Amino acid sequence: MPATIVQVTKDGATPEVSRPAAEKLIAGDPVFTTWNLEEAGGLYAGIWQSTPGKWRISYDEWEYFTVTAGKSIITADGGDPMVMTEGDSYIIRPGFAGMWEVVETTVKDYVIRL
Repeated sequence: MPATIVQVTKDGATPEVSRPAAEKLIAGDPVFTTWNLEEAGGLYAGIWQSTPGKWRISYDEWEYFTVTAGKSIITADGGDPMVMTEGDSYIIRPGFAGMWEVVETTVKDYVIRL
């Protein structure tokens, strides 16, 4: 029987390593490391980390996250930059488009709903 409560930790989780698609990359060579801890019924939760770089983003999904380390800047197309640091929490709704820049290696806990 699966556990009904799961601690959000990297311990024991297998990381997936990736990079932004070449056509989305603006600057740097960011490396993403993701520890997916939950995947069920269109819901995903885990820990994401990125090294410095800048790329375009667009969301078809809904995401809630809390930055647990580092510094990033998200800028919506036509909007002002939003600086995110440790302890900051955000919701990104479907339809968001803009840029994500990791200034200092950033780690976040996330929940995504498709």
